[in-house]
Amino acid sequence: MVANVLIIDDDNVARAVLLRTLTMAGHEAVGASDGVEGMERFRSRPPDSPLDLVITDIFMPNQEGLATIMELRRGAPSLKIIAISGGGARASLDVLPVAEALGAHRTLRKPFTPAEVMEVVRAVLEG
Repeated sequence: MVANVLIIDDDNVARAVLLRTLTMAGHEAVGASDGVEGMERFRSRPPDSPLDLVITDIFMPNQEGLATIMELRRGAPSLKIIAISGGGARASLDVLPVAEALGAHRTLRKPFTPAEVMEVVRAVLEG
């Protein structure tokens, strides 16, 4: 299954790795640097090309991932969401369970490998 994926992450390297990993697997992927830009990309999608999956980091400037997940849930209740986090400056804070409670289908802790990403993406898209 080829999916339309939006990757929201303020870390340029992480976003580039995710974009490359998903594109090499045959998916259509676009990136955004924070939740504000991510929501703009979400809203600007043409109706004939809806998003199948959003992968969002949690700790970002402008609009963080938990607020983004809540906004996505209101706008597209059936949209598949994967939350990712390395904790950033708050590494001792484990917010991934909160992301699941707010509607993320799965979570993934940074750092992760491309194989781990693809395993989670497959599981979410097939589930």
